[in-house]
Amino acid sequence: MTRIAPLRMRLDLGRPLREPQWPAGIGRVPVTPARAAEAHALLEKAYENGAGEVAPPEQWWRDLQADSEYDPALFFVAANGDGKIAGLALVWTSSFVKDLAVSPAVRRQGVGTALIMTAAREMKARGASRLDLKVKADNVPAIRLYRALGFLPVAE
Repeated sequence: MTRIAPLRMRLDLGRPLREPQWPAGIGRVPVTPARAAEAHALLEKAYENGAGEVAPPEQWWRDLQADSEYDPALFFVAANGDGKIAGLALVWTSSFVKDLAVSPAVRRQGVGTALIMTAAREMKARGASRLDLKVKADNVPAIRLYRALGFLPVAE
């Protein structure tokens, strides 16, 4: 099996950033230990096609909280009116999007865009000059989204 190299992309935070526009019925909610299991399940679903990997739930949550780059304020979670997680973006303090996942039920409705723009605005407010991420080079829909948001490929 051929391994597809990731593409590193960068958003310049020195330019004006669009306001996050949340789809109707979906909004940002705080990350809590109670939501950790649902967040983990969404990551497993997002990565089942080989786009990434995630440790078992208890280990993932423990390791995440122990990571020096983890800040709960940079774990952006979107949920519908029933509280079910619609998507998440986990950003390291180094201004790197570690994970972005959107529930298949609400894909292509603006959840990913709202999460990324929320993260970008927060990192800009913290003084970051850029927001980076990695994406599989063959993940055309994700690359299309990131380019539409202003991300450009950068050399490793």
